[in-house]
Amino acid sequence: MSRWKRCKRRDFINRLHKLGFSGPFSGTKHQFMIFQQYRLAIPPNAEFSVPQLHMLLGEAEIITRQKITLEKWDNLI
Repeated sequence: MSRWKRCKRRDFINRLHKLGFSGPFSGTKHQFMIFQQYRLAIPPNAEFSVPQLHMLLGEAEIITRQKITLEKWDNLI
């Protein structure tokens, strides 16, 4: 069985594109991605830790109104 693992920023952005986000666009402190009228701030880290990934995906789930499971996340590659 797979486990959640760290994710490089570039991979994270590519997977969000597959979920329907556009961007990233430049903001004041962070870049952000847009889904319909909602914004998701993208931290400047080169790689996201598992807790940080969970936090960002939790926000993405609220924005997209869909559950992002480990299996779904792994299939977005």
